[in-house]
Amino acid sequence: MPQNLWKAVVVDDEELARAFLEEMLRRHADVAVAAECANGFEAVKAIGETKPDLIFLDIQMPKLDGFEVLELIEPGPAVICVTAYDQYAMRAFDAHAVDYLLKPFSAERFDTALERARRRLRESRPPAAAVALRPPESKLERIVVRDGARIHIIPLDKLDYAEAQDDYIALHSAGKSYLKQQTIAQLEAQLDPLCFVRIHRSCLVNLERVTRIEPYGKESRLATLADGTRLPVSRSGYGRLLAAMEGAGSGE
Repeated sequence: MPQNLWKAVVVDDEELARAFLEEMLRRHADVAVAAECANGFEAVKAIGETKPDLIFLDIQMPKLDGFEVLELIEPGPAVICVTAYDQYAMRAFDAHAVDYLLKPFSAERFDTALERARRRLRESRPPAAAVALRPPESKLERIVVRDGARIHIIPLDKLDYAEAQDDYIALHSAGKSYLKQQTIAQLEAQLDPLCFVRIHRSCLVNLERVTRIEPYGKESRLATLADGTRLPVSRSGYGRLLAAMEGAGSGE
C-alpha cells in the first residue's frame, strides 16, 4: 500500500452498510480500506493487525458494541462513528470521535466527516485513550478486558471484587483475575452502589459475595467472601457496606 494513503477500517454488522461506506471511500484517492469487520471482535483483531489511521465504527453491534471496541484498542486512529441512533452522540464525542454520521447520510455529509478526520490526522496528535466512556447515569452491565489476543467479557453478576493496582484494576471473577487499564474510581462511578461497595480505598466488592464481617485490629474489619477470600474493610468502608446492606434489605 503506498505510503501516501490513509489506511481505514470499516466496522458495521450490516453488509450493505459496509458496502456503502466502501463506495463512499472509493471516491477519495488518499484513503484505502485495509479491513472490513462485521462485529466488535473482528474489529479489535483487525485494528490491532492493520494499525489503521481511520476507523468508521458502528455503535450497536453483536458481541461487542462500538464503545467496547474503543476501550480495547490503542488510542491513535481518527474515529468516525456511523450509526442509526442519535442518542449516542455525546458519548461518541466524549470518546474523542472525530464525527458522528447518522444513517442515512449524504455523500456531502460523509465528505465533511472525512475532511475532519484528515485534519485530525495531519495534526499528528493522537486523542486521549478512551477509558471512561459512559456517562455517570449509565451503569455497566458487563466489563470487557483484553488479554493479548483474547477478549474476556465479565458479566457484573460474575464479578466478585476489584482491586486497584496503580493505573490498573484487577478484576476477580470465578477464581480468575484480569487486569484492565482503568482506575478504581472510574469503575466505581459506573457500578450500582447498592450492588458494589467501596470497602477500602483500593477495593470494590460485590455485596452478594460478602458472607461475614468481623473485627480486625482497632478500627478495621475483614470481609469474608463466599469463596473464602478475606478483604480489609476501612472504617468509612464499613459504613458504606452497612448502608448498602440496609438498602438491599429494604428491597429498594
